This record gives sequence, structure tokens and C-alpha cells, in this order.
Amino acid sequence: MPAVPAIDTAARRCAAVLTAVLLLPPLAGCTSDGGEDPKGRSGAARDVPSAARERVAEGGTLRWAVDEPPTTLNVFQPDANKATSRIAAATLPQLFTLDSRARPQRNEAYLRSAEITQREPRQTVVYTLAEKARWSDGRAIGVADFKAQWKALNGRNSAFWAARNAGYERIRKVEKGPEPRQVKVTFGKPYAEWQSLFTPLYPKSVMERPEAFNEGARTGLPVSGGPFQARKTGGAESKDKTATLVRNPEWWGPRAKLDRILLRAVPQGERQEALAAGELDLAEVDTAVAKRIAAARSGGAHKGDADSGRTGSPEAAGEGRESVDGAPAGGPVDTVYRPRAGMVAVPDADGATEDDKNGDAAEPRRHLREYAVRRALDPAYTQLALNGANGPLADHRVRRAVARTIDREALAREALGRAGLPAQPLGSHLRMRDQHGYHDNSDALGGRDVESAQALLADAGWKGATVTGPDRNKDEDTEADAKTDDRAPRGDRGGDGDRDSLAAPVTKAEAARIQSGPLSLAPDAAAQRAGLLAQLAREADRAARDSDSEKRERRAREAKKDAGNARARADEMRLLTDGRASAVRVRKGQPLSLRFVLPAGPGSESIQRSGQRIARTLNTVGIRTEIEKIKDESYFRDHIASGDYDLALYTWPASAYPATDAEPIFAKPTPAQDGTLTVEQNYTRVGTDRIDQLFEEAAAELDDGERQDLLHSADARIWAAAGSVPLYQRPQLVAARTKIVNAGAFGFETPRYQDIGYRK
Repeated sequence: MPAVPAIDTAARRCAAVLTAVLLLPPLAGCTSDGGEDPKGRSGAARDVPSAARERVAEGGTLRWAVDEPPTTLNVFQPDANKATSRIAAATLPQLFTLDSRARPQRNEAYLRSAEITQREPRQTVVYTLAEKARWSDGRAIGVADFKAQWKALNGRNSAFWAARNAGYERIRKVEKGPEPRQVKVTFGKPYAEWQSLFTPLYPKSVMERPEAFNEGARTGLPVSGGPFQARKTGGAESKDKTATLVRNPEWWGPRAKLDRILLRAVPQGERQEALAAGELDLAEVDTAVAKRIAAARSGGAHKGDADSGRTGSPEAAGEGRESVDGAPAGGPVDTVYRPRAGMVAVPDADGATEDDKNGDAAEPRRHLREYAVRRALDPAYTQLALNGANGPLADHRVRRAVARTIDREALAREALGRAGLPAQPLGSHLRMRDQHGYHDNSDALGGRDVESAQALLADAGWKGATVTGPDRNKDEDTEADAKTDDRAPRGDRGGDGDRDSLAAPVTKAEAARIQSGPLSLAPDAAAQRAGLLAQLAREADRAARDSDSEKRERRAREAKKDAGNARARADEMRLLTDGRASAVRVRKGQPLSLRFVLPAGPGSESIQRSGQRIARTLNTVGIRTEIEKIKDESYFRDHIASGDYDLALYTWPASAYPATDAEPIFAKPTPAQDGTLTVEQNYTRVGTDRIDQLFEEAAAELDDGERQDLLHSADARIWAAAGSVPLYQRPQLVAARTKIVNAGAFGFETPRYQDIGYRK
């Protein structure tokens, strides 16, 4: 699994700004009309082959992969997962759905209208329910369900184990409206994102008693209010780990096309095998599996053909509106998704791949040809987190130096270009590209500027390295990424290599550390020191064998251990820098070394590649990083949430309601009575009172334009604080059988489960 928190809904010139900590221009991040960045459209908001209902066959089963079975059927519980959300969306009322730009849309199956009817003295919203909207037991959906959900989630009764109460705590009362089938909600405090409430809506039988909320809804729902109903949950008690949804015969809307949806728990690392065996119909996959499918569909690509493929362009990613015969609007599937050189099995001299020569592989290849890869930008983003609680990164100048050193454009090209998606860095913490209201506010921090970064480090007291020119290593990084990690360092390949590119002289303090400490200044020095220690270890081992001295044996073991550690450090330095390194910066005799934690689980390969590139880039300005790969199960719990890191990469889910959902991610930590910090979800521990104030104002601002401006200002200040640096949106790659319509890479868009099916 990639590193994603288990939470549902993450100045360009140095001299003049060194002392301007968080001062922003008065209008930074704002627009006069709350408008959007015209560069925000990617062309890859969704990729879903559409078909009118009359062109969709009746019946059939869809086997849809999920990472794990639903831990509960209550989305408001702390351990709810993606399978929980998917079941809720198919079986429960969704009063508002999202379009591809994350704009709330009234769901006509449940609501005839929903509007703010009064703003003063208190905000009032009146919902007019559809006449036929009812639960599967025949009871009409009504005010009792709204009132029970409000009381369970408003935070006033601790007996309900709710994960969040955002928005519900602002409600003053819920009552019948002035007309039949109306629900009137009166707010105690204004709430701009009121459309986020009561979606999904649970029946009162789940919400009115704590025992039903906490335990009963974990394994079953008493009634359904959507096009499907849950027959089997596939939880811990189930052997096949499959949740089964069947058509709801009491659904009053358009009849679901599918008979059943099977949500099968298939970990990312096992999905290629399951797809090759024809055991899945729809599954999110990683880049490697997507390439495999593309290769199977093209019958194995020759290098020349692969080179002509269009990847990484908006045209290649398209918005996926597909004709009924299955060809994307931009052209045939095999043309649009043709892989690049190096992405598929390499043909040998006679043009055949190893798979072509292996008869055993023919059947899996045939199955893979039955899938197409749908590609969109995921509503989630990968960020570099800088822990500002202590250590070097507690200094805002060091955080800014790190942020201005990394090459976000190169990172986006690597992560998204490999996936065949438009490769641009993300410019906002609060909205994704294509999302309504997106605005690039990254100028509040400044773009890549190595000279500015070096000046900031020097001003903070970290002396040592000097690099000339902001893009000195741009081409070298690209070259390094194209080569394998096991080749020799440049200094070991004969000639001078890139020795002249070491721009900074070694200081006395730095030279002393080569002899007396574990810190290595450059790959050559590290390798030389490792070689010397290995020679000493061999001599100590010979001396120990020639004598019966226990003391000499102990020394030999210690020498061997020291040599092994030195070799590991030399290998790490070589891999991270590709043989190019500046002197590590030092302050008061201590090196500028940052602990960089990365997830190690399946599906984390892209994040690991990004981490390696960041480490190499930081090395060029004298910041050393020590990468530590952590198993998924403890990555967030034991490291990110606890603050046991300096740098980290992880992915935050985005939200259509950022004033509500993003606030705890960037809230200023507050001291607790026991001396610790209460951080909510702000794992970087960086925040300001002004950011908190802007979120509070945005959540209460009912004017859309004014609210947009407040959110732009909040985002600009988050950029300036440099606790979190958005890098890129995560790719959303979905393997789908070519006959499937109205399902694929949805992006933000809410699926219409009743319309999903197979083409006639």
C-alpha cells in the first residue's frame, strides 16, 4: 500500500527575505473574484467509458478489487476504510454527489430541493425529500433519520464512538419543515460546507443508540436506501474476504444494471496475478501492472514502436469519454496508451519477448488483453513533510531552504510521466488540479532557487557547501535516474569522472569527521574510508586467528562491524548522490543531517523513487539525508503520527470540502497538560494562529467568492510556513475489462452504481 493516512475524508531572492519569516504580500494567494487558476485544468480529471443506460446490458456480476475487506459498515467510525465508503455509496442515501471537478450536485433520487432559506439571525437549510425516497423496509426517509445522525455525530454524547463531528457540531436543531417531506436544519454557527452533511445518511436504527452505532453497524446494515444492498460483508469472519452487494428490489430509482457487485480484497502486490488469471473485472493498479497490460494489448512492443507512444501528455490521458464501441475519444486504446521504451519486456534479436517464447505465459497474456487501463489524477496528493517540532527543521529558514532546493517539476515528471499522465507539480494544499477553486499559491514560498536556499542555510548558521547555478544538477539527476543503482560510482570508472563538480573545499572540521566519525563528505571519501576499515578488519582477524586472545577476537569482531557499517554508508552515499556530493554543512561541529523516513510496503515504489531523488538533490547543497524504510503497518502509527522523523513522504486524500476537512491537517499544535503537543492531524507540527483563523472564517463564510479568497490566503500561508510541500497528485490507474462501461478512473466523481455494467 502506498503511504496514505487512514483518514477519509495532507519569495525568490534571498537577501531581502531572510528575515521575512511568514510575512506575505497583502494579497498573496488571493484573487479579486475568488477565481481559479487557468492553468489548473489537466485534461485528466476522469477516465470513464460512458454509455447511455439503454446501451448497457441487464445483469451480470462485477468483481471489484479493494485493498482489504470492510472493517466496519459505519463510515463514521475511526477504523472505516475504502471498502466501507464504497459500500455506503452503493447502499445508502447520498444527498449530494460530486462531479469531476468536485462540485456538490443535488441527488435527485433523494432531494427535490435543498437550499439556504435564511441567513440571519441563524443559517437555516431546508431539505425537501423526494416523494419515493424510502428505506428497503418501506419506511419513508425523513426527519427522524436526520435528527438521529445529528445527535450521534455532534460530539455531545461520548457514548457514540465517532471519528469526527465536523459540521454536525455547528447544528443547533433538526426538525420538521413547514411542508410535508421537508427537514429543517438550523445552525448555531454559520456553516459554508453544509452540503457535506448527511451524506451518507444512515437509518435511525443505526444512529439513535450507541450500541447500534458502535457495534451493530460493524457487520451489517438493517436496511438499504440505495440501488444495492449489502448481503455479505466479507469481514474478519469471512474466509474469502469478499463483500457482496446485490440489487435492491425496493430501490425507486433506475434499476441497477448489475445483479451483484463483489468487493474482493486483493492486496496491490497480488493484483497482477489476479488480473492475469481473469479473477477481477475492475482494479486499481500500480504503474508496473499498467505497463504490463499495455504491453499485452499491443502484443509486445518493439523498441521503435514504444518510442513513438504518446505518454505524459494531456492528449494521452484524456478525460476518457468513450464511444460505445470502446475507443477513447482521442483514438484507439492501443494508440493512446502505447508504452514507452523500457516500459515493457525488451525484445531480443528476433523481436520476440521472453513472454512470447514462454508457452506458459500465453494464457495470462490473453487475459490481460481483455483489460484497458483507465488513467486519471487521483484526488490525493503526495507531499514532503518537514517536522518542525525540533532539530534543524524547527528553524523556518532550514525548512524553506529544503523546499527551495527540491525540484518539484522533476518529481512530477517522474511520478506522473511514468503513468502516462500530465506531469505538473501541484500548487495547492487545499485543492487538486481540475478541482473547482484550484489556484497555484506556491509563489508564497518561491520556486526552485538553489542560491536562495544556500543563503538561507548560511543565515541559519549552517556553513560549508556552495553550489553555483540553480540547475547545476538538473541534467545529471535525469541521467542518474536512467541508470541502475548497482553500477560503479563515477570516481570508480576511470578518468576524472565528475570530480571537478565538487564545488566546495573541505573545511578542517569536515576533514576531521572523515577520520573520527561516521559522517562521509562524498562518495569517494566514504568508499576510501570503508576500504581502510576493511583492511584493518582483515588484519585484526588474522591477528586474532594467530593467537588465543579473547581480547583480540573481540577487537576483530568490532573492526569487522565498523567496516560493514562504513561500507553500508558508502553504498548509501553512492546510491543517493550518484557520485556527486558537496561537503555536508556543519554548525557548531554538528553536521546537517536529516532522518528521512519512507514507506516500504507494496505500492510504495513511486514514493521511494521520489525520496531517492529528493535525497540526491538535498545533498547538492550540503544537506545529508539518512533514508530509513519503514513497514507500512508502523509507518504512520510509530513514525509520522508520533513525530519520529525529520523528513517524510506520504499521501493525503483531498476533499471537496477543504474548509472543514483540511483544517485539522494544518491546525497549529497546542500544548497539552502533560507537556506534549496536541497535533490533531498536523503531523508536521508547523502552524500559525493566522492560518487557524483563516480556516475558521472560511468555514463560516456563506459567500462563495469570499470563501475562495480566504482559502487561497490560508494556502499561501501554509506554503510560506514550509511545513508541507505538495509535490504531485497521485496517479489513479484502473484496470477495467474493455466491456465495462460507466466505471473506471473516477477521480473526484461519485460513481452512479445503478448505471455500471457491461456493454451490450
